Amino acid sequence: MTQNNNTKTPNPSNPSSLKPRYEIRQLEPKHSEWACAIVIHSNLFHSPVWPVLYPEGLNARTFEGLDNASYLVNHQIDSGHSFGVFDTEYQFKREESKATGGKLYWDRNEKSVQEENGMEAEGQRLLEQMDFPLVSVALSYDGADPLDLEKLGPLLAVLPHFGPLYHVLEVLDPREKESWAPKAHKEVLMRNATATRHDYEGEKIMAGMARWLMREADARGFRAIQIECVHDAVTHVWSDPPAPYKGGIVSEFHTGTFKDEEGQLLFAPAQQRITKCYVELKPKAQD
Repeated sequence: MTQNNNTKTPNPSNPSSLKPRYEIRQLEPKHSEWACAIVIHSNLFHSPVWPVLYPEGLNARTFEGLDNASYLVNHQIDSGHSFGVFDTEYQFKREESKATGGKLYWDRNEKSVQEENGMEAEGQRLLEQMDFPLVSVALSYDGADPLDLEKLGPLLAVLPHFGPLYHVLEVLDPREKESWAPKAHKEVLMRNATATRHDYEGEKIMAGMARWLMREADARGFRAIQIECVHDAVTHVWSDPPAPYKGGIVSEFHTGTFKDEEGQLLFAPAQQRITKCYVELKPKAQD
């Protein structure tokens, strides 16, 4: 069984299960560009949904995403409830990066290699230009400070299925909103954006960070966490939290079978289970 003995976290009394080389830190505004890059790159090149829906022109969409993800990322960083995993043994690729503590080298004027060498090659090219020690992010915000949909609009235009995906989960959610929605700060933590760099997948970072965050949110006074999941591994972690927490899936659909009001397969040809999970952090107090 994995032990929580890594004390390199914002709260040493709440250690993580991550390997000793990794440190959890609260994200700050200076990390915004790196976090945006991780979220955009992970989603566009390695999600089971987005690269299937948008297989062409990923370089242009990547830069459009980077340009328009700042509101989503900054709103959550500014909340004080967003965290990142840093590799304390990270080896910089360039001396310039080492001197500044890390740097993103994406250049929209560089030619994409997708047309000649494929999506994987273009994803790897951009990944190699992410020369910084931040390797995974778990973005969150207080449910009492909701996202501004108007400000989120430019990013929704880059990922046109993003809004409908969340809307479908909302429509399928059978709960009365009053039964779970926050009425004040530090009641419900909204998780929005889980992403790990492709070169760090397989290190159990997402799961370790998620379970650490459950304990941290509990310690901060939150009674619950809600998260929408677009990956089976994320659904697995958040729908089955460790005791004493209780969680489950409150709404879900499958992209391969869901049809809109006109009978169209709205998310075809993607084949992925999409879920909304809700974790009660203080279930005994609510009984």
